[in-house]
Amino acid sequence: MPSLSEAAKARVATETIPTSATPSPAAAVGLPVESDEIAFDIKGFSLWYGQRQALQDVTIQIPARKVTAIIGPSGCGKSTFLRALNRMHELTPGTRLEGSLRHFGHDLYGPGVEAVAIRRRVGMVFQKSNPFPTMSIAENVLVGLRLNGVKDKAVLQERLEQSLHMAALWDEVKDHLNRPGTSLSGGQQQRLCIARSLAVQPETLLMDEPCSALDPLATAKIEELIQALRASYTVVIVTHNMQQAARCSDRTAFFYMGRLIEFGNTRNMFTNPGNPQTEAYVSGRFG
Repeated sequence: MPSLSEAAKARVATETIPTSATPSPAAAVGLPVESDEIAFDIKGFSLWYGQRQALQDVTIQIPARKVTAIIGPSGCGKSTFLRALNRMHELTPGTRLEGSLRHFGHDLYGPGVEAVAIRRRVGMVFQKSNPFPTMSIAENVLVGLRLNGVKDKAVLQERLEQSLHMAALWDEVKDHLNRPGTSLSGGQQQRLCIARSLAVQPETLLMDEPCSALDPLATAKIEELIQALRASYTVVIVTHNMQQAARCSDRTAFFYMGRLIEFGNTRNMFTNPGNPQTEAYVSGRFG
């Protein structure tokens, strides 16, 4: 089986991949969704770390300009799935994959597609806030633009203010932009990282448990921000907090042991799940 890098070079861009005549229920749960536009169209996706299979035959369509929550117990493949959406796994030796992953119709692992270009379009916010310690608040926001060759001071200033406004942070830091990013509180640092992702104007924002290390007040601000971003961005969030998924998301996907078990409208998932495993998880009987 080819490695991740070999698969990216050898893949012939197609709309579909071969599947068995009788797909498993888990493979079918991701189709279809009620949306005018699909952000991620994923078919038959499996991923291995060496000999260990972390994801198995995931098929799902994630709608554009909606919030999709990924839930499931620890080790079920949530973060693995999220990181595959912007090719973070290429940083892990021995990773290999099968299947089709498309972002607004473009093959994420197609021939000649650079991971750096994908990460500009698909931003990532991690569980632990990670502002660059040697950079000021302003420099943290603008570092991606500068690395992409943007030098126009007016453009940089406009994007700085715009990104901090979108991250609901401008009013709190506008008079302290030259202070280190690490001087902010934990919740502010996480919003600074969100502003940094938004500054390069991605189409999609991925969030891997962005509130797990935050207090309730900071968590509420991040959740409000997620709700505001959904008007312009596709947001995919991994969370262990089912109440957070219920509050924030339009769609919810339940993963268990590397498989997608159920995907659908969040309200329905929590009030009338269609799969016994989903019902057992959301009702707290395991996990």
